[in-house]
Amino acid sequence: MIDVLYFAWVRERIGLPKERVETGAQTVADLVEELRQREARYAAAFEDLSALRVAVDQELSDFDAPLSGVREVAFFPPMTGG
Repeated sequence: MIDVLYFAWVRERIGLPKERVETGAQTVADLVEELRQREARYAAAFEDLSALRVAVDQELSDFDAPLSGVREVAFFPPMTGG
């Protein structure tokens, strides 16, 4: 089981701040594909991965990061300064 957290507009599109996911995914990209297949709101949230960032166990990561032993994955839009 992995805790999946959603922030900002990702949370708004999916309608949840977080959920526990049973997954066989090997990488973050595999997890994203599993989530996309669930229903339209997930497909909409993960439509453009270039507009998303990911953190694995609270460390910024890439979509090809392995999930072995991971407890938490968070998805969020890029942060902007100002």
